[in-house]
Amino acid sequence: MTAETIYELTVEAPPGDLIAYDPIRLASALRIEDPSRLAIETDGMNHALVTIYPSDPLADVELPDPRELAMDDQGRIWVGSYHNGRPARMRLYDPKAGSAQRGLLFGTTGAGKSTGLQVILAAEKRSGIVTFLSDLKGGQSVPEARDNVDWFVTTPEGAMAQLRTMWLVMQGRQTRYAEAGRSKFLMNRPDPLLSLRIDEANRLLEKGAPFRDEATYYIKDIGRTGRSLGIGVHLSAQAGHLEELGGSDTLRGMLKDGEVILLRWTSTMMRQLVSDGLLAAGQSLAPIPKYSGAIKLISQFDEAADEDAPGTQGSGYLLSGPSPTSRFRFFNVGSTVPVEGLDPEMLALYGDGPVRQLEKASWDDAGDAYAGRLDGPEAYAAIFPMEEEDEDGEGGGGRRSGGKKRPASPVPTMPEPTKPRARTLAERVQAVLEDSDGDMDAAAVLEAVNADGGRQVRLGSVRNTLTALKK
Repeated sequence: MTAETIYELTVEAPPGDLIAYDPIRLASALRIEDPSRLAIETDGMNHALVTIYPSDPLADVELPDPRELAMDDQGRIWVGSYHNGRPARMRLYDPKAGSAQRGLLFGTTGAGKSTGLQVILAAEKRSGIVTFLSDLKGGQSVPEARDNVDWFVTTPEGAMAQLRTMWLVMQGRQTRYAEAGRSKFLMNRPDPLLSLRIDEANRLLEKGAPFRDEATYYIKDIGRTGRSLGIGVHLSAQAGHLEELGGSDTLRGMLKDGEVILLRWTSTMMRQLVSDGLLAAGQSLAPIPKYSGAIKLISQFDEAADEDAPGTQGSGYLLSGPSPTSRFRFFNVGSTVPVEGLDPEMLALYGDGPVRQLEKASWDDAGDAYAGRLDGPEAYAAIFPMEEEDEDGEGGGGRRSGGKKRPASPVPTMPEPTKPRARTLAERVQAVLEDSDGDMDAAAVLEAVNADGGRQVRLGSVRNTLTALKK
């Protein structure tokens, strides 16, 4: 094998057998010391492609031109490259279904999640998408995004204000679109695509977080209803436990049906992804180490080489893409070493163009929190209902203290938005069919109906309802 040779092996198991493999053992069997040189893709059944590279094919993935980040006519943005050099694209909008997409970005500490998010945010700006961003690491994850998105907040209160605002905008769009006879979203006709992104979402949705139940309610409702109204909700979180995402099977099921990117992960996360159906039973993902390159054993009698192994930040899998088991890497962006203050290379990624704002038709629905781009308790008080204080400083009845008000309690016991009446099973089945991008059998309809947050039903009830709808 020469230094430049690339080998591709086609593997086929006997009919009836499924291909299963251990990437490290396979590398050892092929006498490959550096597992990053090996790429394995399976179809989840009995076929696989094994590619052997002379060196790590994703060691350096450069963005040719920031203008290439703009969304294409299929609603996709170019975020990086697969191991074979093909572009890795994630979908923000489906023009055939007329719907915005929702998504998840997982990664352990140091996996490159923030850099990947910067690429996505820059693509949204260059595509004329309205972005609400909650950077719940106090604004430290993506500080360059502050003036490059429509609304930037850094606190849980600010995140709740954005969720409530987007929910109200969704209600307003729903009314306008219904009056216009529109059942799907048409890009920029006349409204722009809206993107609600929450970074470090586990801080908002983990056990013990004060807004957990309330935030879960809004995310679920926006995720279910917002697609056909041009509103996508996206979470970025540490790859720990899916329980940290609101403890809601419905929320998890809703988001995993969208665009899912997995960077370096924990073993617990991988087991959950397989059990939750994000990966087919026969599919496997090669682990992503913290550093690439072969591990060299150095005897105590030898002089150790003082070399830094290259990191794998930004490497991962686009599980919702056409090649879920094919490793890709986000573009390497930003300065190569830390800088004092905002990174000029990262700012250049966003460009000097204007930031797209919410359409004027929704300004009244959005209210004062959006108008002032507020953050913290001030944002929360501006968008959530207020309650009067009595003269003892307590809420509720009694004498008033000059009309003094305070925001309603932020804990989950605070009244939620007015919920619609319970839908009939026929309405729920109809909604599932309308939201589907393809044919569905009764079992698939049952799974989707039982994931919509309503009362659990049986397969026979769904079949009877489908028969009635057909008639």
